[in-house]
Amino acid sequence: MELPVQPASPSADHVDDVPLRDVIREKIRTGIAEGTWRPGTRLVERDLAEDFGVSRVPVREALRALESEGFVELLPRRGAVVRVLTRSVVEDLFDIRQVLEVLAARLVAERIDDEGLAQLAASVEHGRRALDAGDHSWAGTANTAFHEDLLRLTGNDSLRAVLQPLTGRLRWLFRQTTDHERVQSEHEQLLAAIRMRDAELAAAVALAHVRASRHMVVDGMPGEASEP
Repeated sequence: MELPVQPASPSADHVDDVPLRDVIREKIRTGIAEGTWRPGTRLVERDLAEDFGVSRVPVREALRALESEGFVELLPRRGAVVRVLTRSVVEDLFDIRQVLEVLAARLVAERIDDEGLAQLAASVEHGRRALDAGDHSWAGTANTAFHEDLLRLTGNDSLRAVLQPLTGRLRWLFRQTTDHERVQSEHEQLLAAIRMRDAELAAAVALAHVRASRHMVVDGMPGEASEP
């Protein structure tokens, strides 16, 4: 499978001062989160190295890191395989979202300045434009961007550090949305609460948003018996 990315120089071990293995890890992680590679798909080192235009060493290192993050399984005789996110794992992720995103909404409502408010409003507007265009892929990207902007605008580096190892899996959750209109409406409600600087209202809207998304995603998943 050819990747929708620009290949790196085969001789480079860094890209913009970032280790090449980390650049590749991020691209593979994003591809998994966005459905380029579905659960159960083999990730062949040789093919990935050719697609990225690099040696197999940084690809192997990236896959090992993705195994520790829970995206990939390294199996005997099969190599790297995209991990199936089971119902129980998804439930756990929503438990985390329910606590931390509510906290994030409260912090943003308390701390946001006019510049941050303009940035968040622009993020919400991107989502609305995606819906008006009927572009569900763009809507999924806008959904992810909104939540990442919200977290960034908390100004709480410790909170962001706690969520960093889960970022890719949370992106996967954000892109499972099928009811884009509902999600967009809830983002607009949350923006309105934040614009009012009403921390409690923002927290309540965020909680309702996570719970609604949880029902939509989890209810559509098969039971644990279907796990390979």
